Amino acid sequence: MSSKEKPTLGGTRIKTRKRNIAAPLDPAAFADAVVQIYLDNAGDLELIAKNIESSDLNFSRYGDTFFEVAFTGGRTQPGTIKPDEGDRHPYSIIECEAKREAILPSVIYIQKILRRRPFLIKNLENVMRKFLQSLELFEENERKKLAIFTALAFSQKLSGLPPETVFQPLLKDNLVAKGIVLSFVTDFFKEYLVENSLEDLISLLKRGKMDDNLLDIFPSAKRSAEGFSEHFTKAGLVPLVEYNEKKIFEVKLKEMKSALTTQIAEESDISEVIETVKQRVKDAKLPDIEIVRILWDVIMDAVQWSGKNQQQNANSALRQVKTWAKLLNSFCTSGKLELELMYKVQMQCYEDAKLMKLFPEIVRNLYDQDVLAEDTILYWFRKGTNPKGRQTFVKALEPFVNWLEEAEEEE
Repeated sequence: MSSKEKPTLGGTRIKTRKRNIAAPLDPAAFADAVVQIYLDNAGDLELIAKNIESSDLNFSRYGDTFFEVAFTGGRTQPGTIKPDEGDRHPYSIIECEAKREAILPSVIYIQKILRRRPFLIKNLENVMRKFLQSLELFEENERKKLAIFTALAFSQKLSGLPPETVFQPLLKDNLVAKGIVLSFVTDFFKEYLVENSLEDLISLLKRGKMDDNLLDIFPSAKRSAEGFSEHFTKAGLVPLVEYNEKKIFEVKLKEMKSALTTQIAEESDISEVIETVKQRVKDAKLPDIEIVRILWDVIMDAVQWSGKNQQQNANSALRQVKTWAKLLNSFCTSGKLELELMYKVQMQCYEDAKLMKLFPEIVRNLYDQDVLAEDTILYWFRKGTNPKGRQTFVKALEPFVNWLEEAEEEE
């Protein structure tokens, strides 16, 4: 008989993997539990925070629900701010007085919660975005409370809340058209500026991609620089008005400089360039002094500099001055503006090594082309107030001034 074992019919037992069966969502039970914590502690936010921290509630699943309870006192129906079924408490943010001292404790309370559970910042974003997109469903006083909360949240640097989460949802056409956004943002600005500087506010607006879109918060009928100034002046936010006016002014100057640069590079007819400048001055109400500064910058920017060849650089600069002297002459229409041009030339020659030795030649050239009057040059020489390189330039210009004075005496 063979000693070999006979084969058996026994097989390998295959283990079946158990499926992870998720428990069904039950936000109502979670909301009721959070509401009960509020009620048990009679709205004392410090005690509520301690109880929430020690609870075994599933915040990772119901983060949005938690913030709905904090803001409105209970759950809200999907896609709206209407109360859903379930318990509610009277200690919510929109039940507070519309004052910073009443709302600040809620900001500090939420900050504590976020420090323990930083993942909840996304849920705070979700709920704030939902509420801000639905501002028309809140009462006016409730919107003011939300604006104060939002301002305090940024003022207190609430953990990780990105400004674009707040500002971008506001730009819905229907909210803007009704003036709701303008009212909300005005309350926000006023509250934020209580403890923060205008520079802080501008920085926040930039991070929220709103600094260039401030007019977009106005209804179309009021969407103008004048409307902006009138509204925020009445609201007591004069520094914001001044900032906006300066910004608009800088944009207009930039646009004009760009247009002139193109025309001069293309060597357009001088009379055409003069008309362009006059029209832009009229439309944008630009001050004469700024026009003189821009004209000089654009003219000198168009010079073709040639490395280290000083003589060639000098010839190019002087040729450019001569070519566009008529343009300068059209806008240097007073002794004050001529003096401003001299200061501009002085500054550029001081800051640009290529032009340092050209100052007297440029001034002489401008005199020969009737851009600068003798009286202006003599005034600058005797009483000029800009100290940048003045001692050097006065010495360099002295022979020309002596010539002017001798010619004056002979006459």
